[in-house]
Amino acid sequence: CIFLFTGWQPESRWENGDVMFQYAWGLLTHPSVTLPELRSWDDDRIMLLSQSHVLPLAAIPVVCSMFGTTHFGWDFGNGVLRIAPATAMGLGVLFYLAILACVMLMGYVIYRMAHHGPRQPSLQRCIAFAGYIATPMFISGVVAIYPLIWLCCLAGIAGVLYTSYLLYVGIPFFLELGKEEAFTISSSILAIGVLVLEALSLALVLAWRYGIALIS
Repeated sequence: CIFLFTGWQPESRWENGDVMFQYAWGLLTHPSVTLPELRSWDDDRIMLLSQSHVLPLAAIPVVCSMFGTTHFGWDFGNGVLRIAPATAMGLGVLFYLAILACVMLMGYVIYRMAHHGPRQPSLQRCIAFAGYIATPMFISGVVAIYPLIWLCCLAGIAGVLYTSYLLYVGIPFFLELGKEEAFTISSSILAIGVLVLEALSLALVLAWRYGIALIS
């Protein structure tokens, strides 16, 4: 359903792999230059790059978590906890779908907030924008390949902070708002994003506690 909603085109995804990596690097190093480019792109290019950008990057924390959990395990102080590859695969699929659902939800939030400004981008553009600014959070998931609790917490905090920075930098360009109004809307979006992130974390805890028994 997610692929149908975003207009999934598998043959286009691989053709734009180089562009995806260039854009991801631009977001991390020159966000004030890269983010305004979204405004001049047509809808077809937006969808093409969102498919080749968001879908593979969202898989980074999933794949790394699966590898780390099955090969090294988590040490909570009372022994190392590992799970079977088949169980990890099932939980990984749920994790991946949950991440994409959160991106779509935040895109819808941005879409609704856009009605307060002069520029009203389409829902698909807003979902793409939400996926783009979440790039640091996706990349921070690479540390889960060797799961150390303190390292994962630090990487997660760094990813959230940089994503928040991209939000505050990008909203004025994306919605064509003044600084004060853009700050207010960005703060509202961030507050909702924190609630969504907390809900995702709770879902992961419940899946870890009860999902293993259901999938195994």
